[in-house]
Parts: sequence; C-alpha cells; structure tokens
Amino acid sequence: MRRIAARLGAAPMSLYYYVHTKADLVALMDDALMGEALVPQGELPREWREAISAIARRTRDMFARHPWALLAMQGAPPGPNAMRHFEQSLKALERAPMGLEDQLALLQLVDDFVFGHSLRSVEAKLWSRGDSSLVRSAEALAQQLFETGAFPRTAALFSRENSRDAAQHRQWLMQDRFERSLAAVLDGAVQRRPRAPRRERPPRSQTPTP
Repeated sequence: MRRIAARLGAAPMSLYYYVHTKADLVALMDDALMGEALVPQGELPREWREAISAIARRTRDMFARHPWALLAMQGAPPGPNAMRHFEQSLKALERAPMGLEDQLALLQLVDDFVFGHSLRSVEAKLWSRGDSSLVRSAEALAQQLFETGAFPRTAALFSRENSRDAAQHRQWLMQDRFERSLAAVLDGAVQRRPRAPRRERPPRSQTPTP
C-alpha cells in the first residue's frame, strides 16, 4: 500500500478510505483486467463460432500483456467486468446448436484452453530469454538420456525438430497454434452434441390413408 501510495503521490492512510484490504485491491485489479477481455460494444460477431473466438482472442491478448495475472489474480472474487464477460460469452453462444448445459461446458473448455495456452506461451518466452548456459545444460542432459536408448521416439522427434526446415516449420506452427487448436475445440463441441432421436415410422398397416 505504501508503494502504491508513493506512485500515486498520496498518503498511505488515504488509500484505505477507498481500498480497505489487499484483497479489495486485488479484486479491483482483476476487474480491470477482465474489462480488457471484453469485446467492445457492437463488435461481437453474430455467428457463434466467430463470436466465441473473438472473446478467446481478447482474453489471450490480455494475458499476453499482463502475464503476471495468470497466477496473481487466481481466486479474486468476480466483479462487474467479470459478470459482463460471462454475459457476453452467453450471448456469443445464443445461436450455437446446443443446449444451455453444453454451452456452459463449452465456455469452461474454452477458458481452460485459453488459460493453458497463455501459460505455455509465457513459459516459452521465459525459457527463450533464460540463461544460455542453463539451456545448454538442459540440452546436454537430454542428449545423455537419449543415448541410453530408453527414449527412442522422443530422440527421433528431437532429431527431426532440430533440422533447419523443421525449425522454420515449427515457428509457423507456433504462430498458428492458437487458431488451429481453438478451431479443433469448437469442432469437437459440435460433433459431440447429442443428436435428436430419430422418429420411427409406424408400420405400413397403421399408416392412415389420405
């Protein structure tokens, strides 16, 4: 609170008039972030796949700008913007060919996917910016393990992935991974939705004559 007061040029005790506890402050921070995840008014696509994809991209971009929020904001109580985010997500799926229960399951699945993708992206950036000696040590250890012959499939994969052509292809895959994976999630949601039972035709003897 003292550091925040210093940044604002205010007395620490004056902040407590507006924010009573650290939990209140975290809740306000979380609500501000959720505001960034909202698709602007009037810009939500009508088609349900495009709409939920737009929300997923906004959420991903928010985490990319504030990677610390992936862990620091966990457990914060929902605020007005979190409620707007949920309401907007329900609106996005209004035209989806599934019932409410399946819509809620899909929203949870998309949230899990976006969170996991964002976490992996942050880990990849931290690893690429890490100590080069640590990277070399990890590569040397992996090579020693490969030479034992206990990991033939992994060794073959890494050998192929370290080629020049594979490195260029891998860079393209990383850039396109979010869109391909999100499309797979939505495709799977449609394919797994329960189908309406087929109506059996009555026996021919019971079919009324016109």
